[in-house]
Amino acid sequence: MAIRPSTSWRARVDGEARELASGARDPSDAFMSQLFPESLLSATEKALGAFESAVRGLRKDGDEDSDGERVFEAIKHVVLALNDINEEHGGAGYETQEREELCLYIDQTLTEHGIDVPALAARRGIDRTEITDDWRDW
Repeated sequence: MAIRPSTSWRARVDGEARELASGARDPSDAFMSQLFPESLLSATEKALGAFESAVRGLRKDGDEDSDGERVFEAIKHVVLALNDINEEHGGAGYETQEREELCLYIDQTLTEHGIDVPALAARRGIDRTEITDDWRDW
């Protein structure tokens, strides 16, 4: 199962906190909690959890076009939620690496739930790396 990016970010924040507490890291070299404040981590976790639930509810058999619309609705919903979270954090919540991790996570989650992402994207005339582009501001 794909690991939520927010879980990895939280682990980095916690690791840095342990290093600070043990004296292994100088406070002037500590920045993880500023990059990933708890409000960003919690909100991202909630948005990704809702996305996972939406994807789990998609029908795997039947009409692909119908499922394609439902899949894109789930993608749209999570991307718009992530846009809001990013905006709440001054537009700096998700930098380049975080954006890449979020997009990869969306793709992996769909794939793990039986969605053929390349075929889904091809039906829209786009590349699989563009499935979030219609809505993504981050």
